[in-house]
Amino acid sequence: MNYSGLKEDKRLIEAVPTARQIAYESMEFFCFIHFTVNTFTGREWGDGTEPESIFNPTELDAKQWAKTAAEGGMKGLILTCKHHDGFCLWPSKYTKHSIKNSPYKNGKGDIVRETMEACREYGLKFGVYLSPWDRNNESYGKGKEYDDYYVNQLTELLTEYGDIFVVWLDGACGEGANGKVQKYDWQRYYQVVRKLQPNAVISISGPDIRWCGNEAGEVRPSEWSVVAADMKDPALTSELSQQEDNEEFRERPLDETQSDLGSRERLAKEERLAWYPAETDVSIRPGWFYHEEEDDKVRSFENLKDIYLKSVGGNTTLLLNIPPMKNGKIHPTDIQNLKQLGDFIKESFSNNLVEEAGITTIPPLDCREMSPEVLRTDDYETYFLNEAGTNKLVIKIKWIERKKLHYLVLKEAIPLSQRVEAFNVCYEENGSIKKCYEGTTIGYKRIVDLKGIHTDSLAIVIEDSRVAPAMAFVGVY
Repeated sequence: MNYSGLKEDKRLIEAVPTARQIAYESMEFFCFIHFTVNTFTGREWGDGTEPESIFNPTELDAKQWAKTAAEGGMKGLILTCKHHDGFCLWPSKYTKHSIKNSPYKNGKGDIVRETMEACREYGLKFGVYLSPWDRNNESYGKGKEYDDYYVNQLTELLTEYGDIFVVWLDGACGEGANGKVQKYDWQRYYQVVRKLQPNAVISISGPDIRWCGNEAGEVRPSEWSVVAADMKDPALTSELSQQEDNEEFRERPLDETQSDLGSRERLAKEERLAWYPAETDVSIRPGWFYHEEEDDKVRSFENLKDIYLKSVGGNTTLLLNIPPMKNGKIHPTDIQNLKQLGDFIKESFSNNLVEEAGITTIPPLDCREMSPEVLRTDDYETYFLNEAGTNKLVIKIKWIERKKLHYLVLKEAIPLSQRVEAFNVCYEENGSIKKCYEGTTIGYKRIVDLKGIHTDSLAIVIEDSRVAPAMAFVGVY
């Protein structure tokens, strides 16, 4: 799309990320562990009537979970401490429907603690999921009484298990046993998180990270982190989350009404904008909980690789669900495919060929702070910023001899917001210039598949930006 006819609108770049959002986006890839009574009943959503006696994973190994995530290239792990059925994986003081009344370790177990400690051992950050819908609790639908109960459990998780990097809140909401629906006091929940874990982001039904719009691993070609501020209203995600158990909904790709969230045209009439980046969440299996009949439906390495490149490489974080079996271990097929993914990530992005190349820009900037040499360093301490009013930029990379190129990684300096709206990639072959890629947004990260081209010269051509482009990093692998 040609934006050259639109006037520069500085309002569009006033929305910038917080420190906690930057830290979260920089982690890029983490896993979900869905594990509860549903694992033993074969359901996706429990109704809260399941007896605690059915929960008895005889070989549970949280270290295996953490090891699998780490070897898969992930930087964090989020545990479903309580799903909609209300069964708690820690000995909560506020309900009988918890692990303390199960056969697991004779009622002395605490899977939240085991998982937190395993994450620490394997260098992963630990996050918690606490469903706002508790189908077992009698106070659900009674307003403040239920909110007090929810906040008490949230407080347990945020004060007894060390540093938490994310509190993952879905918007699931339905009728309680009394026929009433609870109106969640979201702002109260947020205040508790900010007070007890100020560095944690609040995801999905929260103000920091938004849902990408599907659970199939689909990513928009143009993903914007700057969107209308009212998208942060958790009531919007509540409606969608109620459909989560519908197979057709879960696998449905993004529809046309969701395809554009942040273009200038889309935001032209919005009074308030916000930095609200997307997360791609998807399960390695058709279901979110383990089902034996899905053992032959595990996503292949090639499929996982494609999702990784398009999500982490398309300005979203990636949250991949890995559901343990009834015995408390992850299935060997899941482990094998994730190990392949981790090896691919490590091998594909370990040797940045830009380090041995010359790098120049058009237009050039002479001041030392704005040397294109800063593009070799993957951080936000330095960045290359065009002069104000100059919205086009060419970054040229030149090697002494031809190289076989697989991937290009581009990163904007997102502390200055998301600016780039159109770019392409060209290379030289036999004395002629060929275009090998056309794109729109970059944002936190864009991974371009160069498909093994052989060349000694590569050019990134930023054709238009909302204001002068600010680039933090260029990597070629």
